[in-house]
Amino acid sequence: MELLPTAVFEASVLASRLKAGSAALLPTDTLPALAAAPDHAAQLWTLKRRPSDKPLILMGASSDQLLELTSPLAFEDACLMAKRYWPGALTLVLPASGMVAEALNPGAFTLGVRVPDCGVIRNLLERSGPLATTSANLTGFAPTCSAEKAAACFPGLPVLGPVPWPVPSGLASTVLAWQGAGCWHVLRRGAVLPEL
Repeated sequence: MELLPTAVFEASVLASRLKAGSAALLPTDTLPALAAAPDHAAQLWTLKRRPSDKPLILMGASSDQLLELTSPLAFEDACLMAKRYWPGALTLVLPASGMVAEALNPGAFTLGVRVPDCGVIRNLLERSGPLATTSANLTGFAPTCSAEKAAACFPGLPVLGPVPWPVPSGLASTVLAWQGAGCWHVLRRGAVLPEL
């Protein structure tokens, strides 16, 4: 039997901690996430031991929260994909610039965005605003699948309650990159099989 994490916080309290600079562990519909506010995202690469050239994903409670941060060039195509697959296990990589894009994908001009199909995390995202995320496992190790296993990987980090979390699919999100009007490229096959 796994031990429950001790630092479990409800959404409103954890949102305040995230805004103040903390990282946290969260459930999603795919895999548990390691998250931080975008202006505190740099700590995620250190915590995860992830190479800094591997971008982070921005998760939000709604497409409105996310698509306003990306280029108007891709807006129409992104809205169509979002309407069809969000909330869900589809990450869209869209042209973007600005502080959030630079914080999550330094030196590049794209931003990966997703609205997860998990009410627990969307409730938090409504309070915290969009969060920088990555899977809650150390680089090179198998993904975690529960609050307990994520907390064992990252001891001391706050955990979004209640626990146990909803059971995730265990599959990573599908990642699509916008290439131009009506044109998408599959960067990673995952839980969703989009019609392109």
